[in-house]
Amino acid sequence: MPMDTQLLHTLSALGFTNGPVAMAFLTTPPAGFQRVDRADAAGCGYWKQASEGRAFYTMADDHGNCPIGAFTHGVELSPEKGRELQSLVDTMIELKYIQSDEVPSIPRRTTPMQVTAYAPLAQATFSPDVVIFRGNVRQIMLMSEAARAAGVFEAGGVMGRPACAMIPRAMDTAAGVASVGCIGNRVYTGLGDNELYLTVPGPKIGHVLEKLESILTANRELEAFHRRRAETLR
Repeated sequence: MPMDTQLLHTLSALGFTNGPVAMAFLTTPPAGFQRVDRADAAGCGYWKQASEGRAFYTMADDHGNCPIGAFTHGVELSPEKGRELQSLVDTMIELKYIQSDEVPSIPRRTTPMQVTAYAPLAQATFSPDVVIFRGNVRQIMLMSEAARAAGVFEAGGVMGRPACAMIPRAMDTAAGVASVGCIGNRVYTGLGDNELYLTVPGPKIGHVLEKLESILTANRELEAFHRRRAETLR
């Protein structure tokens, strides 16, 4: 799915330090892609690798180090990993980090995971299920305004723990999802204290980026207006 070069040029104006990541759940690896060379500590670590320029795919057993991420991604857990997941959930409940009745409502893929492809958006040769944007508050503000203009991001709550749950939520609702991440994600990806995420459904990404240019222009004009107004009212 080669992206329109003009749309990508518009996107570059935001100056993301970590580029947007295209991600897809597939039955076979994309042509020319290599499997990741080693299992990461968490599934969200693969987002970071792709945001830094790598294109690759993973198999289900590449997600075994993070039971929570495996759960949200639809990885079929072995009995041992299932017990590890339950132990981790029990610990989080004991710490009052989550309530026991929250667990069944955590978004997750119900289709068993086979192959997951990751690539920088500009390099994606597959049709993404989601595109993950990581940026500072201003960057995500602008992307969320573009998504709202495209009709795929409505006002509502921002997701938190676990960060990886935003992926199945965006896929299930066909809508953009903002997430402040979670402490595990911040450790495994180095997400900064001023950074958060926006996940856009892959089929909608072109429309969102089409709206971005007008959003950027509007914000430049409005910022200049508000700065002039602020000066006159001092």
